[in-house]
Amino acid sequence: MSVDHTRAPVLEALVDYHREGRLSFTPPGHKQARGADPAVREVLGDAMFYGDVLATGGLDDRLTRGRVLRHAEELMADAVHADTFFSTCGSSLSVKAAMLAVAGPHEKLLIGRDAHKAVVSGLILSGVEPVWVEPCWDPERHLAHPPSAEAFEEAFDAHPDAKGALITSPTPYGASADLRAVAGVCHRRSVPLIVDEAWGAHLPFHPDLPSWAMGAGADICVTSIHKMGSGFEQGSVFHLRGELVPAKLLGMRADLLGTTSPSAPIYAGLDGWRRQMALRGRELMGGALELAAEVRSAIEDIDGMHVDGRDEYCAPGRAHGFDPLPVIIDLDGLGVTGFRAADWLRERRGVVAHITDHRRIGTQLTHGDDRETAGELLAALKDLAGAAPDLDAGPRVAVPSPAELRMPQVRLPRDAFFGPTEDVPLEHAAGRVAAEMITPYPPGIPAVLPGERLSEPVLRYLRTGRDAGMFLPDPSDPALRTVRVAAEGGA
Repeated sequence: MSVDHTRAPVLEALVDYHREGRLSFTPPGHKQARGADPAVREVLGDAMFYGDVLATGGLDDRLTRGRVLRHAEELMADAVHADTFFSTCGSSLSVKAAMLAVAGPHEKLLIGRDAHKAVVSGLILSGVEPVWVEPCWDPERHLAHPPSAEAFEEAFDAHPDAKGALITSPTPYGASADLRAVAGVCHRRSVPLIVDEAWGAHLPFHPDLPSWAMGAGADICVTSIHKMGSGFEQGSVFHLRGELVPAKLLGMRADLLGTTSPSAPIYAGLDGWRRQMALRGRELMGGALELAAEVRSAIEDIDGMHVDGRDEYCAPGRAHGFDPLPVIIDLDGLGVTGFRAADWLRERRGVVAHITDHRRIGTQLTHGDDRETAGELLAALKDLAGAAPDLDAGPRVAVPSPAELRMPQVRLPRDAFFGPTEDVPLEHAAGRVAAEMITPYPPGIPAVLPGERLSEPVLRYLRTGRDAGMFLPDPSDPALRTVRVAAEGGA
């Protein structure tokens, strides 16, 4: 059966809704902008409200007989050759649903320790027991790359009762795993592989990008269309292949966690992204890759800056693949932290960086960039290099070695999080069992998990990071004067 990728069912349904002049006595209460606050209408424009209709009883009838959403999902499935389900709650929810489709309370799941905080939240909610798999560490650059297939093999040998595995690939820094080898490790044991591919929505659409999860044999893939694609924030997609995870089961788990009020504009963004990529994906991604190569070369010529590249990431014992679109700039030669550099770029040049850490900033390029935006970025970076000698470098961050960074998991995340707790001063927290996450953000990989026994090197890292400008959004004390730990006698 031929598939017409010029169609966009969600967008077409919105056009029909307005052309037919439907008068809705249902939510949303703004009633197609008529009831919205005038100041909000002025800032957002009425188009935002016009697209905000009910999915069931708005885009489609009350029995969804028009199959608007399912038709859009089928077109996406055809574009990427994998079963597809949309979500408007972000990949933070989608990855939780994927986990629950593979393992239940007190069952084991192998997880790369470089997982996003959304995965840890899934552990807390579900009671799944994590078996942490160590990333491939670059001790020189203090970077974690996805775990190797050999690391998963060893973890399965030690925990043969594990129900499956979860890996994050690509990372926000652009490093990707050998997914085909990791999938092979799982499938030899007849268990599924989940890939948190939140940063890889673009991967299926150009051969010079790393292999995407479904193309490499994964069973479930979760991707964020708003990160490297052109959907709205919270637009997420499940992809599914094979028989190890039934589609109905994944649907049940997603329904358990998902909203009953999905956003039609987010659905429209997902639908439009698929059409854009199906019709022009290779052209658009090719252009982005060419621009990224030019930008990387130009930044490399700026004194004091170095762009992390394939040679650094794909050396033996590190990453398997490399995505050049997250342009990660090492500022060690400038003598300023990524936190200080990002603040300067925003305040002085109106340029907003993404990744910030103790020595790097990330300047993400997509198909939405062009030579004009690239030129503005390069001009701002040159200005930063010129200003750096006069900048206050700020406190240095005490980054632990890989061995020091890892702390023993002595209680289930769920048990530590929901059990009796107390707040103790940071300087007295070493040796206690954490009862909360503490996550430098972005990229959102927790340094501390509930149930881990806290160590002085990690606490010193967080304390010096806080003083240097690290953003820690999730501890109960945002100033990190105290840490929430399991009450004495609880571990």
